Amino acid sequence: MLARLKSIARAARIAVARAIRRPGGTDPLFADGAFDGVLRARRALAGAAIAGVAGWVLWAHPPLETAGPGELGVRTNQLTGDTVQWRDGSILVLPGLHHAEVYALRDRSYRPQQMASAAGPAPVQSVEGLSVGIDLAVRYALDPAKLARRGGELPANLEADVVEPAVQGIVYKVFARYTVREIFSTKRFEIQQTLEADLGSRLAADGLLLRSVQVGKVDLPADYKRGMEGLLAEELETQKMRYTLELKDKRVKETELEANAEKVRREVRAEAAAREQVIAARAQEEAMKHVLPFKERQIQQRRLEAEAEKESRMKLAEGSAQARRIEASGEADARRKLAEAEAFRMEKVGQANADQMAREGSLISRHPLLIQKTLADKLSDKVQVIIAPPGSGGGFLAANLLGGGAPGRAEAQHATAKAEEE
Repeated sequence: MLARLKSIARAARIAVARAIRRPGGTDPLFADGAFDGVLRARRALAGAAIAGVAGWVLWAHPPLETAGPGELGVRTNQLTGDTVQWRDGSILVLPGLHHAEVYALRDRSYRPQQMASAAGPAPVQSVEGLSVGIDLAVRYALDPAKLARRGGELPANLEADVVEPAVQGIVYKVFARYTVREIFSTKRFEIQQTLEADLGSRLAADGLLLRSVQVGKVDLPADYKRGMEGLLAEELETQKMRYTLELKDKRVKETELEANAEKVRREVRAEAAAREQVIAARAQEEAMKHVLPFKERQIQQRRLEAEAEKESRMKLAEGSAQARRIEASGEADARRKLAEAEAFRMEKVGQANADQMAREGSLISRHPLLIQKTLADKLSDKVQVIIAPPGSGGGFLAANLLGGGAPGRAEAQHATAKAEEE
């Protein structure tokens, strides 16, 4: 940018010089004092042009450098060699005086693809000389404390120029110390710790911070992988058998302990039951001392209650018999009285009937038509119409129904006379 500014300033100076060059003396415009006014105007125009060009250059290329979030800027004074760091903002950078660089401080990741497969271009070698693929992930970042000192020395491509050579120089050397089996199963954590220690110190010398090293999938050769899988399967089966035997042994011990515990529990329960029986027997013996007199008193009380019940029942039986005798005597007297009253009633009824018949007989003898009236009263509610031949001699209308005329009257008179005699 400084060379461009210099070329622009040189072109402006040439244009101004050409503009103010004195022409020939034939033109009256440049004669005497007129030439001075034209010269001043052309100088003012040239100054304005230079100011406009300089303003455009400052507007198009401002002398500022900006560092955003997660970035660190380093400004170096090319005259004194002093450095200044800044973050999250802008700083003045004068062309020709200052040199500024902005670095990203965010973590970066590097995954070497050439060593990820056992059949790849550059796999790692084990101590047996077998090719092994390693899925490796290296996370790193720039060290802010060393950027001011080494900022100008860092290459543009950190991954290709710094990280990749360091990883290759450390990884191949570390994995060459272990066997394939150790890499695959038993020493993976130890290998990862060794890589972090060695690679961290190597990258720190180049102004980088190592965040972590992750050892992922291990890719074995096909033949070795099949043999390793079979061997691991046998080892797992052996471990499983060992664990099974240990488990059965523990179960036997557990069963034995449980049996001993059950035996002890039974003995304790038996002793407790025996003690309970002894205590219960003693308590029963003590209780019988008080129970037996109580039982004797109960028996005596029940005997007395039975005798009292017997006397009570005898008294009740005697009272019941006496009451029955009294009731029978009263009932006999009542029946006798009733019989006497019935006989007296019958006698009185007979006398009353006889007297009534005598009165009726005398009444009929005096008034014979009462028979017809009585007969009509008796039949009036049962017979509505009676058709009978008239009686001979002007007698009773129903004389024929009663047995005839004259013979019936004779018998009636005879009965009436007999009743009067009596």
